[in-house]
Amino acid sequence: MIRKNGHDFAAVSKMLGKNPAYIQQYIRRGSPKKLDEDDRRRLAEFYGVEEGLLGAPRQRDAGRGDHVASAGLLRIRQLQVGASAGPGSLADDEYAESMGFGPKWLRRLGLDPADLSLIAVDGDSMDPTLGDGDDIMVDHSASSRPLRDGIYVLRMDDVLLVKRVAMGPSGKLSIRSDNPQYPDWDDVSADSVNIIGRVVWTGRRL
Repeated sequence: MIRKNGHDFAAVSKMLGKNPAYIQQYIRRGSPKKLDEDDRRRLAEFYGVEEGLLGAPRQRDAGRGDHVASAGLLRIRQLQVGASAGPGSLADDEYAESMGFGPKWLRRLGLDPADLSLIAVDGDSMDPTLGDGDDIMVDHSASSRPLRDGIYVLRMDDVLLVKRVAMGPSGKLSIRSDNPQYPDWDDVSADSVNIIGRVVWTGRRL
């Protein structure tokens, strides 16, 4: 399945949040002897196959309350801490939950699932574009590419923020809030900002 879809062992390992050699060692060396249940479920969802094909018991206990995405959905991990659209909140880079998305939809947007995570917005400084409690999908690969204007999750002074960022002619950044009641920062040195990723999708409750 990995080869058929044009993937490699390292990329699939990264998608699972493991070290790059994890899948290769499992397939070629038998270490670990069997896949972790969560890893097996994510692989089955990613490739749209039954877990039994990957070694799961054929009979699942329907009464134990598992929250499993429909076949073919890929779960994107969600950061436990929110990205602040207000005064700021500390980031601990811990994942708590996940949400299922269609692999074809992600590929159509040009997104690699291994580079994605979900973060909840904390605060209202990006209203009306992003509201308090909105889920945002962050493409972490953008942190290694030249910056282009857009909404980013970034870290400044150990604070995780979501802001609109643009590069000025001088090479310095402007960091702005969509809500006019909040301050903006102009002529910010790029060296003082750690770009975490670009916001590529948002979901909210109506």
